Amino acid sequence: MKSFIIRLISFVLGLSLISLGVSLTIKAELGTGAWDALNVGLSKTIGLTVGSWVFIVGIVLIILNAILLRTRPDVLAVITIFLAGVFIDSWLLLVFDQFNTSGLVQQIIIFVVGMVIIAFGISVYLQAKFPLIPIDKLMLAIQERLGVSMGVAKTIGELSALVVAFLFSGPIGLGTLIVTFTIGPLVQLFAPPVQKFQQRLQS
Repeated sequence: MKSFIIRLISFVLGLSLISLGVSLTIKAELGTGAWDALNVGLSKTIGLTVGSWVFIVGIVLIILNAILLRTRPDVLAVITIFLAGVFIDSWLLLVFDQFNTSGLVQQIIIFVVGMVIIAFGISVYLQAKFPLIPIDKLMLAIQERLGVSMGVAKTIGELSALVVAFLFSGPIGLGTLIVTFTIGPLVQLFAPPVQKFQQRLQS
């Protein structure tokens, strides 16, 4: 029971941190990750909140992943994308609604802080071993179907999101490239100490 509670806290805390980081990179206006750019672009072009599009795109990906993997849709992942969408809207619409950056230096600081928080949040959320965000599972689905490495599969998924984000005028910029190539190494940096800390709590 103790182990489950710790995992549950890690899951919710991790998603909250990821959403905070994403919100900060959006507010920095230097470019966001490909999938975040897609959600922002859809929000600006069609309407609805960014969090709503996190949920809608997530549902589409759950179905796509099931088709690629030839399995039943991961219904429990709906909880994951619902929470992620709620957290992102809470940060953007309640906490940072009136927040605007003033100058390039502040933009860079906000962006870097956001990126680090995303990576740390991913490290915490992965330790929970709860249903993955559909974007993460898409990488595994592409890897299995195409027989490519995880890195190539991740790149294919990111580039696909980037193309659609561009079509919907998403916030693509230098920050997009930085997020794409930096988040992975940062997660690898944070993952070991986060795992050790969680194991210490469970013992």
